Order: sequence, then C-alpha cells, then structure tokens
Amino acid sequence: MLLERETELAQVAEALRAAAEGSSSVLLLTGPLGVGRTALLHQLPTLAEGEGIRVLRANAAPMEQDFAFGVVRQLFDSLLTGAPEEARGRRLEADDDVCRTVFCDDAPLLDENGTPTIPEQALYGLRSMLATVSAESPMLILVDDLQWVDTPSLRWLAFLVKRLHGLRAVVVCTLRDGYRRPGDPLLREMVDAARRELRPAPLSLGATKEVIHEQFGVPGDEEFARACHETSVGNPLFLKSVLAGLAMSGHRPIAEHVEAARSLRPAQLRERLASSLRAQPRPVRDLAAAIAVLGDQAEPELLGRLAGLDPIGFQGALRHLHQLGLLATEQELRFLHRAVQDAVESSMTVAERERLHDAAAGLLYHIGRPAELVAAQLLAVTGSDHPWAVEVLRAAADTALRRGAPRTAARYLRRALLDGSLSGEGRARLLIDLATAERGFDPAACERHISQAIPLLTTARLRAAAALRISPTIVGLGPPSVGDLLHQVAEDLGPADSLEGAARDVALRLEARLRHAGHEDPAELAAAVERLSALGEEPALITSAERELTSVLLNAAVLTARWPADGVSRLANRILEREPATSEQVHTPLPLVVIGLVAADSVRGISSWLAMEQQTRRQGGTAVDALVNVQQAMVLSARGRVAQAREYAERAVRLAEVHWQEAGVVSTLALTRVALDLQDSVLIERILDGPGRRRSSSLALTSALQFVKAAQDAENGRWTSALETLLACGRQLEASGWRNPVLFSWRPWATDLHRRVGDPCAAAALAEEELLRAKEWGAPVALGRALRVKARLMEGDPAVRLLRESVDVLRASANELELARTLVQLGQRLKPGGEAASVLREAAALASACGAPRLVERIRAADGGGASAAAPEAALTRTERTVASLVGRGLTNQEVAAELGVSSRAIEKHLTSSYRKLGVSGRRELIELLPRMDL
Repeated sequence: MLLERETELAQVAEALRAAAEGSSSVLLLTGPLGVGRTALLHQLPTLAEGEGIRVLRANAAPMEQDFAFGVVRQLFDSLLTGAPEEARGRRLEADDDVCRTVFCDDAPLLDENGTPTIPEQALYGLRSMLATVSAESPMLILVDDLQWVDTPSLRWLAFLVKRLHGLRAVVVCTLRDGYRRPGDPLLREMVDAARRELRPAPLSLGATKEVIHEQFGVPGDEEFARACHETSVGNPLFLKSVLAGLAMSGHRPIAEHVEAARSLRPAQLRERLASSLRAQPRPVRDLAAAIAVLGDQAEPELLGRLAGLDPIGFQGALRHLHQLGLLATEQELRFLHRAVQDAVESSMTVAERERLHDAAAGLLYHIGRPAELVAAQLLAVTGSDHPWAVEVLRAAADTALRRGAPRTAARYLRRALLDGSLSGEGRARLLIDLATAERGFDPAACERHISQAIPLLTTARLRAAAALRISPTIVGLGPPSVGDLLHQVAEDLGPADSLEGAARDVALRLEARLRHAGHEDPAELAAAVERLSALGEEPALITSAERELTSVLLNAAVLTARWPADGVSRLANRILEREPATSEQVHTPLPLVVIGLVAADSVRGISSWLAMEQQTRRQGGTAVDALVNVQQAMVLSARGRVAQAREYAERAVRLAEVHWQEAGVVSTLALTRVALDLQDSVLIERILDGPGRRRSSSLALTSALQFVKAAQDAENGRWTSALETLLACGRQLEASGWRNPVLFSWRPWATDLHRRVGDPCAAAALAEEELLRAKEWGAPVALGRALRVKARLMEGDPAVRLLRESVDVLRASANELELARTLVQLGQRLKPGGEAASVLREAAALASACGAPRLVERIRAADGGGASAAAPEAALTRTERTVASLVGRGLTNQEVAAELGVSSRAIEKHLTSSYRKLGVSGRRELIELLPRMDL
C-alpha cells in the first residue's frame, strides 16, 4: 500500500510524457532510511502499463559492489532476455568484443590499478543499444540504491545521463540521504545531472491510520494512532516495524495499548538500523556511540570530546547522522526512535561500550555534573580506575533515596561494592547503606547484607545499630535468623539501664524488637504489660527509642486487653504527638500505635497524622507503600467506611504480592476485615484462595482466615461447621492471650450461630461474656456491639432498651457502620410508623455513606423501600459522582473520558467502583438510581 505519494508519481508521469515527445530527463528519489524510496520506485512501472514504455530496472546492494557491471547487466538483462535470439544477436553485434566482455562471464577489463573498468567503446556501444530500443518505444530506467552501484556500472550511468538527448528515456534513481560521498566524482555527477530531486514526505496522521487499519483489519483508536504516528515520526519503515511487533505480541490498536506502542523496540528495525550504521564512516559511528552513551547529557562539546572529533569533524558527522534519518533534529542531539539507540549499542563491542561509559563518567565528573549522572555511567562499567568512583556512587545513592528511588540507590551501591579496594569498616558501611536501601523492597537481601556487615564492625554499638536497619513487621520479626541476630547483638551490647546516650537508645530499640518477637507468647505478653506498668502512668517519651519501646509494650496491653481503652488511647496519642509523621516510621514498631487506636475506637484524630505520613512517603511500589495503605484501610474500617477501606486494602494486597514477608500478612488482614464487614462472598472466596493460606503461620492471619471460612460456611447455611471453626479460633486466641474484643470479635459471630443451631443457652452465655469483656475494655464500638448482640437474643421492651443503649454508646464511636447495624435492629423492633421510619432512614444514610450495599438492601426490605431515599451518592467520591452524572446524560465511556481528559480505562474503573458502592449490577441500574441522587 503506497500512501501520500501522488505528487511524486505525477512528476514521473509528466517526465514520461515529455520523454515520449523526445525530451529525456533524470529524476532522483532521495530521503532518509525507511521513508519509502524503494516502495515508490517499485510502483513506477505501473505508469508504463498500456503506454508502450519499456522498463529497465536494477537493484544495487552493498554485498554486490565488487561485482563489476552488475547493475549494467541487470538493466540490459530484461532488454536482451526478452528479445528473440536474432534481435539479441543483432544488438550484441554493436561492438562485439567489448559488449561481450561486459555481458559474458569472462574476466572484465582492468585498469592500471587492477580495478574493473569499462572502455570508451563499450560506453558508446551500450548507449547505442538503448538508442535502438528507444527508437521503438520510450524507456523508463530504474536504479534502486544508487549509493551501492558498482564502479564500472556507475561510470556508465554517469556517461549515459549526460547523453540522453535523442533517447526518449527517463532515468529514475534512488539515493539514501547520508551517502553523498564528496570524494566520489561519479556519484556527484549523477546527482548534478538530475533535473529534479523528489523527496517523499513523512506520512501524515491520516495515512498512519490507514496503515494501522491494513495491519490489524480494524480502525485504530485515535489515541493509539496518534501514539504510533508520534513514535514513528511518520517514517513508514519505523511505523510498519512497530505495528508488526505489536501484532506479534497480541496487542490491539486500542487506547490501553498506547504505552506498548510508544515503548516497543522492534528487533527487525534494530538490525536494519545497525546494518546501516556499520556501513558509515568511522567518525559517524563514533558520534552515534557517544550520543548513545551520554543520552540526555549529550552536548556538542562533550560529544566531540567523547567521540574524539574536532569541531569540523563533529559538525560533518552530525550532519551525516541527521541525513541518515537517525536524529530527530541536528539541534536536539537525540535519536529519532528508541530502536536507533538499540542499534547503536548493538553495533558496539562490550569493550567499546565500557570504555565509552568510563570515559563519559570521567568527563561528567570533571566538569562538576551531579553524582547521579556520573553514577549512571559507572553502572555500565564492571571495573573503573577512577579513585573517586565509590564516593560518587554513594553520593548518588543518597540522592536517589532522598527522592524516593530505593531500587536505583541499591544499584549504585551494588556497583560500588565491586570496587576491590574496600575492606573492613569501609565495606561494612557500604553494606549497611545497601541494606537500608533494600529493606523497603527486598528484606531478604537486607538481612543478608547486614549479616555480612556485622563481623566487619569493631564495636558492639555499631553492630547493634546495624542490626536495627532490618525492618520489623507489624506481625513479627520475620525469619528466625533475624531474631537470632538481634539476640546476639543485644547480648554484646548489654541492658539499656547500664548504658547512656546513643548506646542506651540502641539498646531500647533492640529490646522493642525482641519483645515484639514474642507477641504470640502469653508469657512474653504478660511480661511486656508488666514492663509497661513499671514505666509509670506517664512513661518517658522523649527519644524516638523510648517511643518505639512504649509502642511495642502498648501493643501487648492492647492484644491482652489488660489496660482500658481510654488509657491506651491517651498513651498512643501522646506517642503520636511527640513523633512527627515520616515515611521512615514503617521501618520501626511505631505503626503498632495505629492498631492500638483502632482497638480503642479512637481513630478520629489519626487521619491527619496518616495523611502527613503519606505526604512524606518517598518510596513507590514498595512494601512501605503497602504498609501505609494497610494503615489507611484499618482506620477507614474502624470508622465503618468499608468501601473506601476496600480500595486501600486491595491496593495494599497488590503491592504485597512481591513484598509478602513485610506486608503480605497485614494487607491480607486488612482486606479480610473489609470482606467480613461487607459480607462479600466473592471477596471472601478470593481471600481463601489467595497466598495467605499457604505462606504464613502467623496467628493473626490464621485467625482471620478462620473468620472468613466461618463466614463462608454461614453464608452457605453450614452453621454447625461455621460455629465449630469460630470456637476453635476463639480457643486458640484465648490460649495465646489475645483477648481484645474489638480486634478479635469472634463471640458475637458465635453467639448468632449458637442461636441459629438451636442452642440459646450457649448463645446467652457467650453474649454475656462478650458484654463483660467489652465493659472491661471500654471502647464504645465493642460495648455497643455487645449490647446489640445481647438484645438480639431478647424480645419486647428489654430488647428495645438494650438497642437504645447501644445506639447511645455507638454515637460516641467512630464506627458509623456499627451504629447503622444497631439502628436497623432498633427500627425493626419499633412499631411501624414515625420513629421506626426515622431510625431506618438514618440507618440507610449511614450504610450508604459507608458503602455497605447489603445492609442498604436489608434496610429497604425492612422499610418497604422508604429508607432508600437516603442519599446514596454519599458513598461515592467526587470523581465517581461526576462520572455518574455524565453517564446519566447519556454519554458513552469514551465521551466521558474526553470530557474529563482521562482514559476510557479510568472511567471503567470509576464506574465499577460506583456499582459496587451503590449495590447496583451495572449501567442500567445506575441510571435508574440517578434521579434519587443529588449530583
């Protein structure tokens, strides 16, 4: 398919008409690699069809440059082969000796230098043969890739174009930009003889769309077509290579595959470009290599020095690269396409690449460029003699960590470790820096490098401080080897009471880690609570180390419910008041404070602290992000905002897939709580089939999975099985000392299941036990829930009184979902009418705002649909409300995306989230609900 070449075809057709009338001409098709010169040349014979025009054609190739008269033979082959034997013999008789030398396989004539040559008689003899043919009909002579024509043939072509008068011929040759060798007079003669030069333009966006349609059989998405057009810069070769690569990879011409179109580096295109580069003069190849090595730092002076070119040689090589079509512009000094970079790199040997990167590092260092720019060059070198290399790599790693790129920092530090001159404490410090960078995304490597560094350190305090770089997890310390390492350095350091200053802080932090390691041991938990009590009512929280230890001890008090909720809340808030929110806190036990506040039903004031922590977070896509999302999910769940909590929890689970050791358990715990609150059977199934069931022996996760298994059994009517699972879970929790009625609320579930299986006595006993525990703990959410559970077992006014008391208690709670559940029960127990309807409307508003569609359905059923008038839009985010309103106006997803300036994929995600929050099955039900929503 030839597109947008009508102008060039028309000019050749005009030249053919003139030739038929006796005016011959030479046309030159030029342009960079891949612009379509050959494709256009191959189309030209169609102009001669039915016009009685004789076509002679030849294709030159670099591998055939040593084949003397190769192009001449191709041109005359069709002339001689197609003629009868008698005519063929008559034409050869024009100059029997010389012509037979040209066309036969005997050794060609040689000049004094041994180079094949063509004598004057043959030049005229060959022209005479053309004159004989042109007397019969006009001729179209086509020569592709003039730059590769063998010298004897080129001599004859140069001779011919000066003597076209009377031949009725049009000669069309293609010549790739960048191959006009100044030292080749024959080629220059051919260029000078051309009457006009035709330069096919790059394809337009419209033509790009047609090529996409031809490749895929369907029209391409506008965004996809634009990306392909911009990436290929309208070059047909680049465009077709990209499209073929996308098709082979299974991509389609849709907006979701735009990034693939922009980033694809077709191997065939790379090889074609590399072949072209290898044929270039050495200065051109050296300059291309320098641009590839320096990348964004490519500047004329630096490029010239790296390529070893003087200013004149640099300008010549630069102009040559641009003519080849490999540079975007001469001014930008960047390659046209990523495949060009690949081609340049593939044309260099490993030794050449290392030499250039090492030289580039030296150039950048000595002119004072930032450490990361120098380090990026050193990364490509396995060994360097620069005495400053290690310090530059460390400085670059510090910069990368400050901007939130730990993986990049780790690469710099691993490269620095290759320097054989480092030993002792110098090497240990480098290992510790590397471990610090790795702890957010590769805890196993972090532990390994700390273990390697500790024997190289000379003091107990340094060894202990190094061990503290290993991050604890919220649910424990990780592998046993970490605990062994901490015990070892703690014994070497000694107890905190015997130390002062920095050594005491290190000892306190070590104690915090070791006590946290025993959080599943009831004896260790009891000892931790005693240690907390020994600190007094107002423990010192001056240093970060004291706050870390207090956080761990407070967590023991929360798990065991040995302290009242208000005391836990006061101490936890004191810690947060003195601890500024930073992203580094996820590497300490301080996140345990969030669990304490959730258990104490005291999360209203923590949202701003978490938001500040999220703002200071610098690391992306790591375990740190997973843990921050877990904290947000836990707080939102504690407030009853389960729809929003689900978004954070699912994001945490996705991030934790590759960071299971640090974040897998807690992210699954957060998602489990959301699934139970939503009573979402699909989500419950997904959790049970997930990796948590196989990859952790954590008591917290085991208990949570037993909870969701019981929920699944209950949903399917297997009440006895669900009850047995819950009771077994409760016994396990009690045996471990985990008694908190907010964090481990198994009794309310078991109470309801006892009632369902027909054991009211056991149900009443559990309900009473839960109420006593809730009163002891004192958190409003626990007490309100326990009152509601007990009321469920009663009838008449006693039940209503307990439910009213539960409502009063829960109004002081942060958990709006629990209040909604109690209001539903109260509305069902009241006489139909004013108060009941008002109570159910409030419950519906709260349930809708929390994003609990099943509870909303229960309320609708209880009130005959009257409560559904409560604002359903309260559950949606601002963007979701905007999307919903545009959908209500009849806009398609693509039209909504265009209106908001986002992708169609983003609109789909917002709609899916809205369906889930509103409890509707799809677009039709959403549109039906819109009239009742204030958007």
